[in-house]
This record gives sequence, C-alpha cells and structure tokens, in this order.
Amino acid sequence: MKNKLNNELAVCGFEAVKALEKNHQELITRLYFSAERAPLFGGLCKKMAARKAPYNQVKDESELTKLAGSVHHQGVVAFIPQPEIPRLTRSITDTWVQNKECALLLDRVGNANNLGAIVRSAAFFGFKNVIIPLDEAQSSITTSSYRVAQGGMEKVNIYAIQSIPYLLKDLEGKMIRFGTDVHGSIPISQMKSFNKDNKGVLIVLGNEEHGISNEVKENCDKLITIPSPAGDLESLNVAQAASVILYEWAR
Repeated sequence: MKNKLNNELAVCGFEAVKALEKNHQELITRLYFSAERAPLFGGLCKKMAARKAPYNQVKDESELTKLAGSVHHQGVVAFIPQPEIPRLTRSITDTWVQNKECALLLDRVGNANNLGAIVRSAAFFGFKNVIIPLDEAQSSITTSSYRVAQGGMEKVNIYAIQSIPYLLKDLEGKMIRFGTDVHGSIPISQMKSFNKDNKGVLIVLGNEEHGISNEVKENCDKLITIPSPAGDLESLNVAQAASVILYEWAR
C-alpha cells in the first residue's frame, strides 16, 4: 500500500520486515507492531529511537490492517520511502556480460503476488537481477509483492526498461536469451547445452494470460518450455514456472 501523501510504501509480513531490519533498517521511517511481535523488534526499536524515528505498539491489530491495506500483515508494518526503480543502463548490462551474470526479464507480469514470488525464487536460486518494463500492464514494487518476496527484495536488484525488444536486440550475441513459451521446442532440461561458451543468461517470463509477446519471441535465441508429465494442463502459473526453471538452471 502506497501512502501518496508521504510517498511511502508499507512493508508488512514478519520475514519481509525482518529482512528489511537486517539489511536496510535505516530506510524504515515508521514502525508499528502487535503486542505479540513486540519482543521480536526490541533491537530495531532501539535503533529507531537513536535516530528519533517513531515506532508504536498498536492496541488492536485492526490498526495494522488499516496501515498495511491488507489483513496479511503478520503483526508488523514498517514504512519506507517509495522505492525508486533504477533504469537499466548499458554499463550495467556490460558488467553482466563481463561477469557472466544471469537475469530475469518480466514481460508484463501484472500480478503483484506473482512478482513477489518470482523475486523470492530469484533470490533463493542466486539470480541477482530482475528487469521489469515501464508498462502499466507490469506490476511494480507494492506492499503485496514485498510481503510475498519474504525478504527477497533485499537480495535482488530490480531494474526498469522502456523497451523489451530494444534490450533483447542490444544483448544479441552477448548473453543467451531464453524466452519461455508453452509451445517452445526446447525442454528446460536442455538449456545448458545451448550455452557452451558459458555466457551470461537472460530468461524472459511472460504475462499471466498471454505469455511473452511475438516481438519478444522473435528476439530470443531459444524458446524453452516445461514439459508436463501428466499432460492435462498446458502451463504453470508464471511464478511456479519461474521456480522450476531457476531450479533447473541452478542444479
């Protein structure tokens, strides 16, 4: 939930706030928690008191629901400045190419929970870079995505781009560009066989309803798919698919 007046974002969920405390406690401008959670945030309260930042134990958890804009607050809500997603630059991608880094590119993934789950999987499997387009169909960083990421937002770099096709064209020959497609010809188990030069890898995940666009497909090196052993359903949820693909790449 964004507080437009103060340009703040509510971060809720125990693991999300604990990760924020561990990695960027200086960003927390306000903190609210239930009596049950109070003993678990004593250290953070001391740090906030030292810099004269407000914190408060609420009398009723309905106050937390109102602050978070969600019933899924898990007894704690922290406010941080609304995150500004940096633009992806050529110098950043040049570093990826040089260091053979991997990245996820989201093609209009519109559900905030899916974004959060993808970020969580990316952090778990060591994909440190996630790219999202500046498109109204693409979910950005929200209270929900922060909570579902379960601390992953503190471990992953998120970048914004204006044009997905432009980025893919710019990375041609520099990174292996895998697009995900239910009709793709390459099972994910064969991904690594197409990276004999050990380059950095870019994996494109598509919109929940339509997948990746035709223009994006045309600018990928290979279209990969997750074969279904049962064959009853055509595809997985995009966040589930991300976990399976990242596991296959990491193992």
